[in-house]
Amino acid sequence: MAAPETSTAAVPTLYTNNTLRNAFGDVLSFFILLLIGVFAFSIRLFSVIKYESVIHEFDPYFNYRVTQFLTKNGIYEFWNWFDDRTWYPLGRVIGGTVYPGLTLTAGTIWWLLNSLNIPLSVETVCVFTAPIFSAFASWATYLLTKEIKGAGAGLTAAVLLAMVPSYISRSVAGSYDNEAVAIFALIFTFYLYIKTLNTGSLFYATLNSVAYFYMVCSWGGYTFIINLIPMHVLLCIVTGRYSSRLYIAYAPLVVLGTLLAALVPVVGFNAVMTSEHFASFLVFIIIHVVALVYYIKGILSPKMFKVAVTLVVSVGLAVCFAVIAVLIALVASSPTMGWSGRSLSLLDPTYASKYIPIIASVSEHQPPTWPSYFMDINVLAFLVPAGIIACFLPLSDASSFVVLYIATSVYFSGVMVRLMLVLAPAACITSGIALSQAFDVFTRSIKFQLPGVSSNAEVDAGETSSATAEAHNDAVKTEKAETSKDRPSRKSKKKEREHVEKPSSKAKAEKKRLLALPLEASLISLLLLVLLGAFYVVHCVWAAAEAYSAPSIVLTSHSHDGLHVFDDFREAYAWLRHNTDVDDKVASWWDYGYQTTAMANRTVIVDNNTWNNTHIATVGTAMSSPEKAAWEIFHSLDVKYVLVVFGGLVGYPSDDINKFLWMVRIGGGVFPHIREPDYLRDGQYRIDSQATPTMLNCLMYKLSYYRFVETDGKAFDRVRRTEIGKKHFKLTHFEEVFTTHHWMVRIYKLKPPKNRIRGKTKKSKSKTSSTSSPKRSGTTKKNPWH
Repeated sequence: MAAPETSTAAVPTLYTNNTLRNAFGDVLSFFILLLIGVFAFSIRLFSVIKYESVIHEFDPYFNYRVTQFLTKNGIYEFWNWFDDRTWYPLGRVIGGTVYPGLTLTAGTIWWLLNSLNIPLSVETVCVFTAPIFSAFASWATYLLTKEIKGAGAGLTAAVLLAMVPSYISRSVAGSYDNEAVAIFALIFTFYLYIKTLNTGSLFYATLNSVAYFYMVCSWGGYTFIINLIPMHVLLCIVTGRYSSRLYIAYAPLVVLGTLLAALVPVVGFNAVMTSEHFASFLVFIIIHVVALVYYIKGILSPKMFKVAVTLVVSVGLAVCFAVIAVLIALVASSPTMGWSGRSLSLLDPTYASKYIPIIASVSEHQPPTWPSYFMDINVLAFLVPAGIIACFLPLSDASSFVVLYIATSVYFSGVMVRLMLVLAPAACITSGIALSQAFDVFTRSIKFQLPGVSSNAEVDAGETSSATAEAHNDAVKTEKAETSKDRPSRKSKKKEREHVEKPSSKAKAEKKRLLALPLEASLISLLLLVLLGAFYVVHCVWAAAEAYSAPSIVLTSHSHDGLHVFDDFREAYAWLRHNTDVDDKVASWWDYGYQTTAMANRTVIVDNNTWNNTHIATVGTAMSSPEKAAWEIFHSLDVKYVLVVFGGLVGYPSDDINKFLWMVRIGGGVFPHIREPDYLRDGQYRIDSQATPTMLNCLMYKLSYYRFVETDGKAFDRVRRTEIGKKHFKLTHFEEVFTTHHWMVRIYKLKPPKNRIRGKTKKSKSKTSSTSSPKRSGTTKKNPWH
């Protein structure tokens, strides 16, 4: 009787140990996640610590201005806001042309904090929104990876995402752009989709639709979700992995998600009328046909099933062909085949450079180089292949989704450098899976080969299995109240079972021992993985502190005599705000439109929204024209001031001279008299003595290099590393009113038109007619550019 009592008493202890171990693991995971969130938030504060709490880049200033309007005037005024400060004289309807997710999120945070008597300014909330949501994105990555490969891989992926440079570049403190909240929404939507796929729960399916709605509100990149998920569903159907869980995960998302997406004003009926969404509807039809086939198969005999399948497939094909015909008709009626310009640029990388130079002119729309991959994801680029292999061991619905995600994101990131941001979560997830699997293999190999550990493990395994078997048998005896006649047979069966189980446990232990790596190799591999992780951490901290923390509106440089700060942009905007009338119009290239409106509070002709190509081409044509023709164009637009950015004195490369050829291309796309070859000498863009007369006499050249020779006597351009071609000239239709301390921003005022005196007008007309008469007799017309 002693043996059964001992084995029975050991079972509660075993279960208690497992429960305590699981509880301790959950608590430890919670605190690790908390530390990961704090780390993700803290590593993005270098910009505030090193510089100041300020909004970065160009687009965030528009989002900040809209958030200010929302918190001051309310949600209803926001939806109906017509902004007459932009795109003069057209204006812009803000509520119907902006993705409101970021603005509503920051506005809600500001309202909650003020409700709790925490009086933070709108600017402070906007500055710290991105770091806060980077912590949320890390936690969402943990949840997603945990659903795929377990908690260990989830924690590894979360800490990798918390500091990956590609994501830091868009989520540092002050980077108040749509991607600040959109990446969290993207990852969380994918998590809820995988969670629904694993559980088949309608509750998670509904939450998935709500998360997709938040993603639609936040960023135009939501089309990546609504195309990737249908691709995965179609992959599961083709590979024979259809299940009711797959149907529950997809069908509610298409129906409810599309209805919710149509509620966003900037999307509206585009959710059902544009080609980016057609794939989801086509797969929606296919999955219903497959579901109907599986249902019929369950209720009919094999012979009847063949007849029914033929009928269903015939009807399904007819419906698919009808839908495809309707889609083709809709697509054919659109000049761009129903696709937006940016989507076409992703499908055909040469499309933008051929047909839409305004898209190709944006630096973040250019394809990346290999060094940019190493800069933005670093060692993850080498871990991704290992993670893909780990996803196939074994392959599941969730792991196949990760493989599809990383494959598509690699392609899109190769087309457009901005989409490196979409690649970052996929790279972190696959790398987290690879590192977790590697650590598991190496630590298990060390465990089985350390002296005294492997034998104890085998004994513990044998004792645990025997104790469990005995406890199970005793419990069955107690519940069924077996008679004493049955006990001897039960005991003999238990002995036989123990006799069989002991060799099996030994065989399993021996099999694990054979699969283990050598001890030295495991230790060296673990050391190399730790060094690899340390190198990754050092690189990420450097990228966060040096490469991605400097705000573009405040520039710095290091030289032998210390740190130099260039605050010319804010200096220029402050001058405009305090020295011009409120109703004055300011013309500049579209890059500076948002900042001029937000910081100078002046009306601009074009801005970063780039919704009207003709308006931008008009400004580009003015900058490319001679001074008089440019004055006429700006005067017709009621422009009073012209702002240009010039970096020739301090070596700032992102100035208007370097962007000038894009102004020529965009202007020439609408106004054919502007031709790019006129500005090139033998196919080369030059501003020195070899530059063409057209280039030396255009407005952009004159506004940039006016009085530049006075700086050093040679007029040496430090960006182009040459002396300019035309050094001494005067302006006749523009006058310089302000130049910043480092000559980075120059502001000119249009001179008023001269008074027309009748006598002088007649005299000038007679002179014009007399000088033009010989030209009419056969001589060629003089080029006005010379």
